[in-house]
Amino acid sequence: MARRRPPTTHGLAVVDKPSGVTSHDVVAMLRRRFGERQVGHAGTLDPDATGVLLVGVGRATRLLRFLTDLGKIYTGEVVFGSTTDSLDSTGLVLQTWNMEGLSESQVRAVVQQHLTGAIMQTPPMVSAVRVDGRRLYELAREGVEVAREQRAVVVDRFDVMATADPMVYAIEVQCSKGTYIRTLADDLGRLCGGGAHLRRLRRVAVGSFTTAEAVAPDTVELLTLPQTVRDYPTVTVSPEVAATVGNGQMLDRETCGAHGQGPWAVIGPDGELLAMYEAVTDGRMKPAVVLAV
Repeated sequence: MARRRPPTTHGLAVVDKPSGVTSHDVVAMLRRRFGERQVGHAGTLDPDATGVLLVGVGRATRLLRFLTDLGKIYTGEVVFGSTTDSLDSTGLVLQTWNMEGLSESQVRAVVQQHLTGAIMQTPPMVSAVRVDGRRLYELAREGVEVAREQRAVVVDRFDVMATADPMVYAIEVQCSKGTYIRTLADDLGRLCGGGAHLRRLRRVAVGSFTTAEAVAPDTVELLTLPQTVRDYPTVTVSPEVAATVGNGQMLDRETCGAHGQGPWAVIGPDGELLAMYEAVTDGRMKPAVVLAV
């Protein structure tokens, strides 16, 4: 069997995902576009959702877990008065309520008291979370619902704004990784005394990567590997230290000038990203991903 050729194109695509395609569809588009098989994304967007999708090509795929860890900002609309089986507008309506008496002050009070800060969420059945080796959305397609463990997430900011329709509120949410906006919408409706679902979800930022620089899959260009991890502090090392990085050796944080808690992007004298390092307890840092060859 012929050996697969190693990737020759490396970098990060900041894609503005259109509605109606899956995140995997975007990965397939970029595989064809750049002629590489080693392509992956950092954080799924639902097919109907739009916005920032970070796609790594070549060696950048090894950095995707650091991008997944970045905070996100979403916009969308919460529609009060009905719930759906998918918790968003693509699903079948399960139940309806008359919530015409709901006020903007009530909605904001519920958000402030219950849905901001460190909270617990139950992943929706339409999510990609695995239970006993199966994706929840796969089970949902078969009509199976299983118990899901709650997960801790952090909602740093949850803004709600009334619209011309008294049953629809525009939202903007800044949150940690793993936060389900459709679950926030569903919880908000329940806590307001009825039900609600999400529509028009758009991810406007992942860390410092925003819709201002995101473009369509067929026109996107790749950022360099150092630009891929631009949200992390950098440490530039000498040629001698760079050689030890290539061998996967630990480094002394103080000697390297690595401040904070990390992770750190270790940059060689020529500006090339050599590795991502993480802290260990004895004042050193260990390699998490080594890119130097």
